[in-house]
Amino acid sequence: MSILDLKTQLIEGIAVSLKSLDLPQDNLHLERPKSQEFGDFSCNAALILAKKAKLTPLRLAQKIIQNLDILKTVVDEISVTPPGFINFTLSKDFLRSEVRHILQVGEAYGQTSHGKGKSALVEFVSANPTGPLTVGHGRQAVLGDIVSRILEWHGYDVTREYYFNNAGRQIRLLAESVYARYMGLLGETMAIPEGGYEGNYITEIAENIYNEHGSIYKKKADNPIFKNTAVQVIFNDIKSTLSNLGIKFDEFVNEKSFYENNRINSIIDRLREQDLVFDEDGATWFATTKLGKEKNTVLIKSSGEPTYRLPDIAYHEYKMERNFDLLVDIFGADHKDTYPDVLSALKSLGYNTDIIRVLIHQFVTLKKGGEKVKMSTRKATYVTLEDLIDKVGTDVVRYFFIMRNMKSHLNFDMTLAVKESDENPVFYLQYAHARICNIIKYADAMGIPYTQESDLRLISHPSEFELIRELIRFPEVMKSALECLEPQVITNYLQALATKFHKFYTECRVVTEDKKLSQARLVLITAVKYVLANGLSVLGISQPERM
Repeated sequence: MSILDLKTQLIEGIAVSLKSLDLPQDNLHLERPKSQEFGDFSCNAALILAKKAKLTPLRLAQKIIQNLDILKTVVDEISVTPPGFINFTLSKDFLRSEVRHILQVGEAYGQTSHGKGKSALVEFVSANPTGPLTVGHGRQAVLGDIVSRILEWHGYDVTREYYFNNAGRQIRLLAESVYARYMGLLGETMAIPEGGYEGNYITEIAENIYNEHGSIYKKKADNPIFKNTAVQVIFNDIKSTLSNLGIKFDEFVNEKSFYENNRINSIIDRLREQDLVFDEDGATWFATTKLGKEKNTVLIKSSGEPTYRLPDIAYHEYKMERNFDLLVDIFGADHKDTYPDVLSALKSLGYNTDIIRVLIHQFVTLKKGGEKVKMSTRKATYVTLEDLIDKVGTDVVRYFFIMRNMKSHLNFDMTLAVKESDENPVFYLQYAHARICNIIKYADAMGIPYTQESDLRLISHPSEFELIRELIRFPEVMKSALECLEPQVITNYLQALATKFHKFYTECRVVTEDKKLSQARLVLITAVKYVLANGLSVLGISQPERM
């Protein structure tokens, strides 16, 4: 029985007891008390229903537990504590059996079939090909990949998608910037256009064109070679960086396609038919005030240039038409005012937006020695994501980007990231995994082989049970990660598990003269190894056997 099955069984038992008392059985929950003295799980049903039962919460809690039929092999003690909590303490036999269960399930421990037979589309990164990916793009890249991995862990068939635009003002400025550098190589001084791009990569692209074609494009600023070469080189660089970060996309969608297939005009026409689009001051507006917003929203500027919202609406309609069960959008904080308009338009066009999950993350500040590193893509005063990977490695980059809640601003501490010690949270986790592998090898060399048939009744030390209690939380953590799509819940758990393991290792020697006890503890640490490896795997982080 997994811990999730046990919780279901306990809730069902409480529901039966409440029914016998003619009380509602809705919205029953079990929480983990902050202190072990209050057991492993706690229920507040008596607090919620006391008024309806016309009893004090304490008295109602007593009545509820009197009618509970719970297996004593699973629950050792049921108690009531003020002001009316019902507490359940798991039996030691159950805890030991869960260790055995982890070994039996192995790499699948913590998985569910929630998403079996369902499909999900996760869109993330979606940076236009105007320059290398920066540290600022890195957080979204890692978030998107791990959210995809969480969904896959629970059975979803996931498509990772990258949406980009290789047309418009930014791309025009990119081409003009390359042309200016190209002319410089021909001995003619030409300034980068205002708002253009100044990075070394612009010069390198210009050099590629010059080395292959010489001066034949002199005075030919409109030639598409400047745009096409720049986009191709930059996109190849972006894909290479993502690959080095362990990220591969299944689909790439170009914003330009929605103009070419007339979807943009179709969106405008259909919203206009609903009296939700109007023209004013030379611009085309979305009448969002009719949909509850304080101000109307511009879809097409008076210059004829569309705002981001219009192609985004078209793109999301295209997403809807592909019949995914779940659509996940991962945006930076600069999109928080944009996406509600997209959802409003989709609803107005008759689409069910309940299948869309929008995840907004805050920005990243890179710090070195406590000092903030300023970043600007156009001025090229930035650290590229590739530079960061080269400096600290893929594992550290991935972990550091998700070790804080996505809604919180992230300070990426380079001083800590480069440390190869237990101060670095990534190495702390990997060291726990490697230490277990080393203990198992040592035990084998000492003639104490690991065997699943070991007598787990020999596990009796408080630190052992403390470790097991942390260990079996993993399925709950992964269920929570699915519900909130927040990778940080996994990193927090893994740190707690590693801490409990190191404490256990300090207090309970694994390989001892007592062969049977040693084998029982080898089973326990092997279960820890599985869970650490499973969690790190979902995060896309390696699980070294030696460090």
